[in-house]
Amino acid sequence: MPPKRKGPLQLAQREVDEIKKQVDSLTKAVHSHGGSTEEAFRRCQELQLSAEKTQRTLKNLTKADEPAPVGNYDQRKQEEEGRLQNLLERINVLSLELSPPGPSTTAGVVSKEESEDNDEDSDDDEDSDDEDDVDDDEDETEAGKPPALSEPRLYTVLSDFKGEQEGDLSVQKGEVLSVIRRTADGWWLAQDTKGNRGVVPKTYLKMGSGVEDEDDEEESEDKEESEELTNDVEKQSGTSLSNWGPVRKALTEIDATDVLSAMGAIPSGFRPSTLNKLLVEEGATHRASHYIQPKLSESKLSFSDLFLDPDTGRVRARQVRTCVCFSLWSCRMIPTPGVGVQVLSRHIRLCAFDGIEVLSNIHTVRATYNPKSPKTWTFSPRVTGILPTLLDGECFLRCNSASPDLGILFELGVTFIRNSTGERGDLSCGWAFLKLTDDSGNPIPYRTYELPVNGGTPYEKDVAVEATVTRGSPAGVFQQMLQARRQPKLIIKLKSANNRTRTQLSLLPDTLLHSLNCVHLLALHRQLLADALLLDRPTMQNADPICRPILATFPRLLDEPDLLDALRSAWLGAETSMSRAQKRDLSCVKQEFSKIYMSSTYFLLHAPSLPCYRWADLPSEEQRARVVFSIMDTLKESQQTTGQSGGQELFVEPINQHLAFDVTELTFDLLQVVR
Repeated sequence: MPPKRKGPLQLAQREVDEIKKQVDSLTKAVHSHGGSTEEAFRRCQELQLSAEKTQRTLKNLTKADEPAPVGNYDQRKQEEEGRLQNLLERINVLSLELSPPGPSTTAGVVSKEESEDNDEDSDDDEDSDDEDDVDDDEDETEAGKPPALSEPRLYTVLSDFKGEQEGDLSVQKGEVLSVIRRTADGWWLAQDTKGNRGVVPKTYLKMGSGVEDEDDEEESEDKEESEELTNDVEKQSGTSLSNWGPVRKALTEIDATDVLSAMGAIPSGFRPSTLNKLLVEEGATHRASHYIQPKLSESKLSFSDLFLDPDTGRVRARQVRTCVCFSLWSCRMIPTPGVGVQVLSRHIRLCAFDGIEVLSNIHTVRATYNPKSPKTWTFSPRVTGILPTLLDGECFLRCNSASPDLGILFELGVTFIRNSTGERGDLSCGWAFLKLTDDSGNPIPYRTYELPVNGGTPYEKDVAVEATVTRGSPAGVFQQMLQARRQPKLIIKLKSANNRTRTQLSLLPDTLLHSLNCVHLLALHRQLLADALLLDRPTMQNADPICRPILATFPRLLDEPDLLDALRSAWLGAETSMSRAQKRDLSCVKQEFSKIYMSSTYFLLHAPSLPCYRWADLPSEEQRARVVFSIMDTLKESQQTTGQSGGQELFVEPINQHLAFDVTELTFDLLQVVR
C-alpha cells in the first residue's frame, strides 16, 4: 500500500520543528561557548533565512492546497505562524549577541566604493523622483529582501538617542551610521564610525550621509523657510498649528510598548491601547462628563435631548434606538505580560462602536485579579457595603445611532510600569465585539454570550492572542473541545431591567454608557438640569451664567469614581431616613439631594488634603480613600450633632478646611458645557 501523501501544512509543521531543533542546538552551543563565534553567526544567518522562507510559505498556504480535508485548518496554521514568529525573535536575539563589536565582512559592511556607488544612485534617483519616491523604493527593497541581508546603507541621525537597554546604540544628532540590518519591528542594527554596534529606532534615522548633498541642503533650506512661515502665522494668529503636533510626536517619540514588543517582553498579539489613546489625546470628548451635558439642536436655539413634561414638571422620557443592560462576568485564558514590567491595573474599557468610529463615551471597569489564577479576570466581587463603581460590571448603554453594525466594543487592557526606567504605559491584551442586532436587524436575545478575544487593535482582523496555543494539533473531537477551552474569551450577560430602572434610563441623554448603580443619581442630576435650563431661565435665548454649584461640578464625578461612590453612599443614608411621602414628593427629593451633595461631595471636591485623581496610581488611590472616609465620617458626626442633613455652615467652621472659592466652581456656564 503506498504511503499516505502529506499535505503542505504538515510539511511546513515539520520544517518548523526542524528549525526549532537547530535553534535550540545553536542556543545551547552559544551559551556553552562551544565553537567559534563567526561560525555561530553564520549558522544564525542561515537559520534566519530558512525561517523567513518557511514563514512566507506558511502565509501563502490555503485550505484548498491540502490533498485531504483538514479539521480546524485556520487555527493550526495560526499556531505554526506563532511558533515560527517566536523562533525568529530568538534568532534575532542570538544574532545581536553574536554580532562582533567592530567591522565585520560577514555582516557585509560597505566599502568606500560601494558607498560612492550608493550615493551616485541616490543622487540620480533624487534628480528623477522626489523624496517620497525614494522612501517607497526603500520600502520595496526592504520588502523584497530578507532583513538579515539588506544592503548596508548610510543614514544620518535626526535626534539624540540614549540607549536604555543592553544592546542599544547611543547616538547623537548629525552622526552618520551604517545600517547593517533593517527589521520589521523598527529597531535596526547599526554601526557608528568608531565600530560600535547596537540597535537604533528607525524613526531617528534619515537616509543619506549628508555630505556634499545639495538636495539635502535645499530640503533643509525649505524646511527652515516653512518653519519661519509657520512661526509668523502663529504669531499673527496667536494660536499654534495643532495639526502638526501629533505628526511631530509620532515621528520623534517611541512608545514604551514598542520597545517592549521589540524586546519580546509582551505577547505578539498585544498592542498600545486604542481606547486609552482616545481618552488621553482627545481630552473630554470621549468621557462621560461630556456626554452627561445637554445637547443643542441644529438651530442652536433649543435642546435636542432635554425636554419637560408640562403636566408633571418632570423630565420628559425619551426612547432611543438602543438601550441595553449587561453584566461583565469574567475573562478567561488572557495571557500575561512578560518579565520587566509591573502591572498596575487590569481592566476593560468599553464603548459603543460600529466598526469604524466610537459612538459613545469610554467607560472603564477594573478587573479583580487572583495570583493563583493569573489568566482569569473577574468582575463585581463580593464585598461588604456598597460595591465601588470602578469594580462594578453592571452597566447600561443608551445610543441613538442608526448604524446596522452597532455593538459594544470591549478592550481588555493593562496599565503597567517598566521596571528599568519607571515609564508607564497602557497595553491592549485583546478586544471583543458584541453586535446588538442580528442579520435581520432585530435586537439579539437576552442571554449569556461567550465572545472570542482577538489580538491586535479593533481595526485589525485575524490577529491571534499569543500564548494560548498548544503544541501539536488536535486530532479528535475531545481534543478540539479542550483546545477551544484554552482560547481567550470574554463572558457577558445581556439582561432586562425592571420598570423603575427603565423609567430612570429614559430620562438620561440619548447617548451614554455607565455603571447601572448610578442611574438614580444621573436621573436626579438630569431633573435639576432641566429645572435650571427650562424653568428658571428668564427666556430661552438667555445664556447668562447660572449660579448652581451642583450643576457646575457634578459632571466631574463621572471621571472620578471614588467621589461618585461617596455621593452614592451619602444619598443612600439620606433616602433611608426619608418617609414614603417625602420620596414621592419630587420637590422634596431635589431639595434633599442638593443638600446632601453640597455637604458631602462638593466639600470633598475642594478639600486641600485630597490629591488629584490619577489613573492606576496605588499610592494616590489609597491616600484619596483615606481622605474621603475621614472627611465623610467627620461630616456625618457634624450632621448628627447639629441635627441637620446638610448646609453651607460647615464651609465656615474653623475645623473644616476648604480651598478658596472660585467663580468657576459656583457657575454653570451654558455656552461652554453644552454639546
